[in-house]
Amino acid sequence: MKSINISLPDSMRAYVEEVVAREGYSTLSEYFRELVRQDQKRKATERLETLLLEGLESGTATAMAPQDWQNIRVAVRERLAKRPNPSQE
Repeated sequence: MKSINISLPDSMRAYVEEVVAREGYSTLSEYFRELVRQDQKRKATERLETLLLEGLESGTATAMAPQDWQNIRVAVRERLAKRPNPSQE
């Protein structure tokens, strides 16, 4: 694990130390890692919402035929077959 240095004004440092103590984080690093995880999750949620809205606005929905599902299965299998197998590395 690599380290980074963060400079904070005294008031922000006091706030962070208070949160760490009050909410039971074992270290400042643990608190900052949690903040980064929350930010990653928020951005992933925003991305999903954007994709869902694009789908809703893409036009009238049409029913999927059995052949459509078969085509999707074939495409997924082909993509999976092209992926490297981690157990063979």
